[in-house]
Amino acid sequence: MKMPEVRGEVGAAVGTLLSSDPGQAGTGAAHAAVDAALARSQDVLRDEDLQATLFTLYALHYRGVEGVDDRWEWSPELLGLRARIEEAFESVLRAQVDVPEDVGASGDDVATALFALAAADGGPGLSGYVAKRATDDQLHELLIHRSVYQLKEADPHTWAIPRLAGGPKAALVEIQADEYGGGDPERMHSALFAGTMRGLGLDDTYGAYVDQLPAVTLASVNMMSMFGLHRRLRGAIVGHLAAFEMTSSLPNRLYGNGFRRHGYDAAVTWYFDEHVEADAVHEQIAGRDLAGKLVEQEPALHHDVLFGAAACLHVDGLVGAHLVERWERGETALRQPSAAAQTLGRRA
Repeated sequence: MKMPEVRGEVGAAVGTLLSSDPGQAGTGAAHAAVDAALARSQDVLRDEDLQATLFTLYALHYRGVEGVDDRWEWSPELLGLRARIEEAFESVLRAQVDVPEDVGASGDDVATALFALAAADGGPGLSGYVAKRATDDQLHELLIHRSVYQLKEADPHTWAIPRLAGGPKAALVEIQADEYGGGDPERMHSALFAGTMRGLGLDDTYGAYVDQLPAVTLASVNMMSMFGLHRRLRGAIVGHLAAFEMTSSLPNRLYGNGFRRHGYDAAVTWYFDEHVEADAVHEQIAGRDLAGKLVEQEPALHHDVLFGAAACLHVDGLVGAHLVERWERGETALRQPSAAAQTLGRRA
């Protein structure tokens, strides 16, 4: 991935660090910038500088950042800096997210609570808008927003595999095997999404549109990375996946309908159509065999499983609301209107 553009003092300080030798660079200026940014930030979830920087730091654990020495991935100083942002990020999530109370300890109790949480999520929302009202340009924007996760689909949840054992591990592997195309690279869900992007004339290079995405969209992906990369948050990443799968099948049907409404063919809608069937199965595995069985196996993770699910719905709801609110006002939901116009003009 190319180095994202700087959005503030934190990004500038971290960018300077990452362009230098890991064994010689000092991190004092970057730590000072992070502390100052956290002190003045009104909402970490929507803080452009902090979320863009956090996304860049997490990228070191995936496919790397162009021009950045891979040794930075496990630099103790850099991890300490990232931890300061993560601490504030997690604190805001735990303060904002309503976690279901009085949920029993059995696997069935947890699965029932997760399905109820997903059912109460508030209806079609963004997917309903896409199905009936979205313009062609808005469909392009939807794909741009989704590309920051979908082009590496399943990777954040895969971090949990070595942290689980027995039945929950087997259930997660079953889900992820489908996500990765069952061994066929052309059927990997990330590859299907890339095909959809190409079908609309968009760049399917991972990270191509990061600079156009607002903080709240980056926060939704950063949350997955934070949950997945920390063993202590393994319950949260499992709960996140459960909610993610439980709220996927119907919305993807509606997304597909929105693209069909504009005349796009099956090659473009394949990604959405694949998820209608696959996620109807995945939601049962994720709710019962993964999340439910994990809580039975490790009762101490009960709260975090529910927290992860609720956090998924909360943050994804913020992203959906951002898109719909902007679109209803006739505005772009991307961060830079001029860049958005250039992007859509180029593909046209």
